[in-house]
This record gives sequence, C-alpha cells and structure tokens, in this order.
Amino acid sequence: MPRLDTALSDSAAVEAGLDALDAPVSGQDQSGRDRLARIAGKALPPVLVIVVLVLIWQALWAAAIWPEFKLPAPAAVGAEIWKLVTTGEILGLFWVSVHRAVIGFAISLLIAIPLGLAIANIQLVRRGVGPLVSGLQSLPSVAWVPAAVLWFGLNDRAIYWVVLLGAVPSIANGLVSGLDQVPPILPRVGKVLGAGRISGIRHILLPAALPGFLGGLKQGWAFSWRSLMAAELIATSPDLGEGLGQYLHNAMSLSDISLVFAGVLLIFIVGVGIELAIFRPLENSVLKSRGLTRSTT
Repeated sequence: MPRLDTALSDSAAVEAGLDALDAPVSGQDQSGRDRLARIAGKALPPVLVIVVLVLIWQALWAAAIWPEFKLPAPAAVGAEIWKLVTTGEILGLFWVSVHRAVIGFAISLLIAIPLGLAIANIQLVRRGVGPLVSGLQSLPSVAWVPAAVLWFGLNDRAIYWVVLLGAVPSIANGLVSGLDQVPPILPRVGKVLGAGRISGIRHILLPAALPGFLGGLKQGWAFSWRSLMAAELIATSPDLGEGLGQYLHNAMSLSDISLVFAGVLLIFIVGVGIELAIFRPLENSVLKSRGLTRSTT
C-alpha cells in the first residue's frame, strides 16, 4: 500500500513539525536548573499534601478522640513499615502481589483488545455483548471471589479469575470508547488509499483511538489491582504465599490496627507508584505526540 504508507509518513512529518514548533528553546530546556525546577514543581505539591495529612493524623491521635486500638500513632505505623523494610519482608509482599497483578493485567489485555475491537466494529456483537460487558464492569469483582474459590479452590487460578473479571470489561469498554471517538473521515480516507480491514485497524483506528484507550488501560489496571487485593484478602491460604492482601488479613486477625494501617499504606503506595512510573509517562508521551499537551509537561 504505497499510497497509505506515503500518507502516514507525511502525517508523521507534519506532527513532528508541529511538535518542534511547540518545543521550548533547547538550550534553556536542557539546563540543569530548569530540570531541577520542573522536578521540584512536580514533587513539592504532593509532598506538602502528605505532610499536612500526617500532621492532621498526629493531631487527631494526640487529642485521643478515638482509643489507641482504633487510631494508631503515625510513628507506630511508620515503625511497622520500617520493620518490613529492614527485615526484607516487604520485598516478598510486593513480589507476590505485584507479579500477580502484572500477569493478570497482561492476560486481560489479550482478552479485552479483541473483544473491544469486535464490539466496536461488529453491530451484532455490540448489541448482544456490549451491554453484558458494561454490566460486568459495574459489578464489584469481590462478588466473584466466593464463586472463584468454589470453582477453582484456594489457588492462583481463583485469584486470576477475579482479576480478569475486574479488568477485562474496563479495558474493553475503554477501547470501544476510544474507537467511537475516531472521526469517521479517517477510516474512509484509509479505505480510499487502499487500506484493508486489518491494515486499517492497525494503521488508522488503533493509533487514532490510543489517547482514549489509555484511559481504559488506566481504569483496567485500577480494577485489576482492586480485584487482586479483594481476592487476596478473602482467599487466604499458606499455599498462596503472603501478598499485601494476605498481610492485611493477618493484621485484621491479630486485631493490630498499626499493622492494618501499614498494609493499607503499602497497597496505596504500590498503586500510586505504578501510576507515576508507567501510566503517567506513557500518557504524557502519547498526548505530546498528538500535540494535546505542552511538551514541557
């Protein structure tokens, strides 16, 4: 398809030219002072918010409004987390939970992308399957844990089943939403230029739907992580290993509120860390390539 390839090449050249116009002066942008200022500008606001929240927490604890077994001191929770760090136990907790979440999310992608493409492009599938997928997305995945345990037993298959039911509908609906927002003129132009059904999806529809699809990916990861924590919290067994959900379950069994707060904070840290380390840079890169954001962000 020489005409289509030529058109795509011209489009990429135009986008690169627009990005170059939006780019700041190279010498100023590359200076260490500017980079330091940008990093400080991004890091300081969340750090200040965290400091304020900890101070409020400390003040509430000092006021003794609630008993110690309901609201622990920030220092006690920090000591529990530091203990996990110094003993190396935290690495095992992170590994058990995060590798399950990554595997479950990867399998969800393999299922959700073809499903989303089918729903978006085949009217019969959209009318028949689309409402069911939307319904599954609104169903709390924790509701599937008892059934998964009865079907598969207390093993990894039960946990992955719950993760799939939480992530697949969100990813598929995100892809459908992104494809629905693609201007109809784009596939028509591709067809005129000689693009077939498969090449049109690969070279036109998927790249055009990528900004909207990223929202579905982020939501799918969030559902995947939540579903995993719910499954680990309920389906506990020595054979499954101790992840963050199991750690939280053990803390509840010991009636130790400091351990409970430590487990919640660790789950929160992993969720925020994945967002900042993977999805935020990916989203910025895609939006920047589309000219939808400033190049300095």
